[in-house]
Amino acid sequence: MKNLNALLVKPAGPDCNLNCTYCFYIDKASLFEPGNHRMSEETLENMISQVMKQTGNEVSIAWQGGEPTLMGLPFYKKAVEFEIKYGQGKTVGNGFQTNGLLLTEEWADFFKKYNFLVGISLDGPKHIHDHYRMTPNGKGSWDIVSKNARMLVRKGVEVNAMTTITDYSADYAKEIYEFHKSMGLSFMQFIPIVETDKNHPERSAGFSVSGEKYGRFLCQIFDLWLEDYAKGTNTTSVRHIESVFYRYAGLQSPECTLMRECGVYLVVEHNGNIYPCDFFVRPELKLGNLNQDRLTDMLNSEKMKTFGMKKTQLPEICLPCKWKFYCHGGCVKDRVRDQRDAGNNHFCTAYKMFLEHADPFLRAMAADYHRQKSQENKTFDASGFFG
Repeated sequence: MKNLNALLVKPAGPDCNLNCTYCFYIDKASLFEPGNHRMSEETLENMISQVMKQTGNEVSIAWQGGEPTLMGLPFYKKAVEFEIKYGQGKTVGNGFQTNGLLLTEEWADFFKKYNFLVGISLDGPKHIHDHYRMTPNGKGSWDIVSKNARMLVRKGVEVNAMTTITDYSADYAKEIYEFHKSMGLSFMQFIPIVETDKNHPERSAGFSVSGEKYGRFLCQIFDLWLEDYAKGTNTTSVRHIESVFYRYAGLQSPECTLMRECGVYLVVEHNGNIYPCDFFVRPELKLGNLNQDRLTDMLNSEKMKTFGMKKTQLPEICLPCKWKFYCHGGCVKDRVRDQRDAGNNHFCTAYKMFLEHADPFLRAMAADYHRQKSQENKTFDASGFFG
């Protein structure tokens, strides 16, 4: 039986104040009634009450969207009140992913006070960020977002740069990496974009990054990261590199993309509907509603188990691959995107390129990790190995 350790909550549903070209979630509005989509206080309280009663000593709640700041700051103050009220001394890790447009110093002070980990969507310098991240009236969003990112850093908020990699941005690995460092954003997560062309479903949309380009991007980022790592000071954190390292160390990756199975968290929509993954918010995959059903029951339902096992059904090309242990075929959503992929993962080439390139160092680093673990003669937290 799986424990309820993580929720991804979309309190404003698919609503957003940006109109990014590559956004996959805005179309989910068709699943709900027209108008604004907002989580009620009753649903919020029910959700947090259930989480605290049904989880272990630790739980993570990621507030996402759409755009979660559309709920307003009082909503999250109430959420923290409920976490304290029902928490019974448990540890709650709150994450918050935002496009950054509506952030103020009051938001930053709240995040700092309650130790929220904030992921801000910033694709890099202005020409890269504004290429696809546009407001509904067609203007770029970089000026406001970059200003607010600096404000979060200045306020001492723990903040990650959430950076999408597209056909355009993939050509600027060094520029993006150095830009984030100059902003004080030393924690970086790179998210490759691939979506189906709405007019030609047999191929990927034009903004999608190819496996080859993403592979080159990852290799360039790894070299930049390694250069900083070797200096031993101001070390940057790149989620994909560290997630792959977990596999080399014989540990489960913290990134679900690299796990053997899916189904490790629940997605909570604004109306309480529950889904197995934010990439698979579909009517036929709805697990239930938290206002009528128990979260742990839905997490351990047959429908959830069936969904989770789909990841283990690897394409034939994966079966003899020497890198299978490290990626487990990648994310299921990326396996059926383009006729040329023939059902294989769109980023298979990227993973192979990266692993071929990084393998010698990751092997050496894993060996060093195990030596240190043995010397410590106690549980050794791999997440602290990069400090």
